[in-house]
Amino acid sequence: MSCVDFLEKLLNGVAAEWRTLGELTLPTSNIKWKEVSRSYKYIDLTSVSIETKAILETSEINKSTAPSRAQKLIEKDDVLFATTRPTQLRYCLIGDEHDGEVASTGYCVLRAKKSKVLPKWIWHWMGSTAFKEYLEENQSGSAYPAVSDAKVKDFKIPIPCPGNPKKSLEIQAEIVRILDSFTELTAELTAELTARKKQYNYYRDQLLSFEDGSVEWKSLEDIFDIFAGGDAPKDALSAVQTEEFNVPILSNGIGDKSLYGWTNKAKIEKPSLTISARGTIGWTSYRDVPFFPIVRLLVLTPKTKVNLKYAYYFMKTIENDYKVPEAGIPQLTKPMLTDIKIPLPCPGDPEKSLAEQARIVAILDKFDALTSSITEGLPREIELRQKQYAYYRDLLFNFPKPEAALAASA
Repeated sequence: MSCVDFLEKLLNGVAAEWRTLGELTLPTSNIKWKEVSRSYKYIDLTSVSIETKAILETSEINKSTAPSRAQKLIEKDDVLFATTRPTQLRYCLIGDEHDGEVASTGYCVLRAKKSKVLPKWIWHWMGSTAFKEYLEENQSGSAYPAVSDAKVKDFKIPIPCPGNPKKSLEIQAEIVRILDSFTELTAELTAELTARKKQYNYYRDQLLSFEDGSVEWKSLEDIFDIFAGGDAPKDALSAVQTEEFNVPILSNGIGDKSLYGWTNKAKIEKPSLTISARGTIGWTSYRDVPFFPIVRLLVLTPKTKVNLKYAYYFMKTIENDYKVPEAGIPQLTKPMLTDIKIPLPCPGDPEKSLAEQARIVAILDKFDALTSSITEGLPREIELRQKQYAYYRDLLFNFPKPEAALAASA
C-alpha cells in the first residue's frame, strides 16, 4: 500500500483542517531570577545537535551566573526551535531530564495543546520541506538570518478530523509511530557510529604510539615542502565545476566547506596534506587530486619517502594541540609547523619503515571507511535512512491544502 493510499484509508474521507502553530500551542513563561534560589540546566543554541535533534550538553547556571538570554522556562514535551539561522533546522523535544529547566531566548518554545495536537506531530513538522521553505521566505537579515517567534507560530500544519478530537489524535499517533520508526533506527545507527569513532580513535592512538628507540622523530620541515595559499585566481574562477574549470580551489574549512570554487590550473599537483590556518585551525585533510590553495591554507607536500596517509593519520592526532596566539586574528603559520615532529618506525631501514607505515595505514583505512566514508559504512547507512525518513515524512504529511480541497469539490 502506498503512503497516499494509507493516508486516504486512515482519514477515511475526512478532510484535515490547517491551523497555525499559535492556535495549537499554549503560552509559556520566563523565569524570574530574583525569585529563585536553585540552579538550572541551561539549553543554549549550541546545546542542540542539528544532525540528531538531541540535546548534547547543557551548562549549570544560577541567578548570579545566568547569561541575559537564559530566560525561557521549559517543560517536558515542549518543542524548542532555534530562531537564529532557522533554515539549519535546529530543534528538539524536551524529555524528563530537562523538564523545568531554562532555555535561551534564541528558541521558540512550542507547548502543544495536547487535546488537539501531539507534541511529536509538531516535532516532525519542524523538519518538513514545507516548513523549511516557509522559513526561507520569512527569515530576515543576510549576515545573521533570523525569524521571530510570531512568524514560527504563524506556520500552519494540518489537524486531521478536527471535529473528532479522539480520532484526530489517533491518526496523528499512527503517522508519528511510522515516522518514529525511521528516526529511532537512525538514532541507533548514530549511537553505533559514535561508539565506532571512539574505538577508531583508541586504535589510532595505540598504533601511532611507539616505544623509545623504535622510531625516529623527524621534523615536518625535513619531510615536507610547506606552502601557504594566497589569493584566489580572479581571472580564472568559476562557482561551479565545468569541463574547463575542474580544479578545486580550497580554503580553510572542513569537508565541502573548504571548497571556494573552481579554476583551470592547479598550483599543487602532487598528493599533499592541507592544514586549516584560520577558523577551523589545525584541521588536517588528505588531498590526492591537484588543487589550488588560497587564504593561507597550509600545504604539506612530501620531499622525502614517506607514506602520506601515515603522516595524515598522525597529524590528525595533534590537530587540536597547536599553540596559536590569541592576539589579533588567530592564525596557524608556516613557522609554527616547521619544528613539529612525526615518528617514523624502523629507523635505519627505509624499506621496512615504509612497510610498517603501510601496515598501520591499512588498519586505519578500514576504521576510517567505517566511521567517515559517505560511500560505505555507517555514515552511508545513516544518510540513506535520513533520506528515507524525509521522503516518507513529506508523503505522510501531504494533506490537501484548503485551496486544493475547494478546487476538488468545485
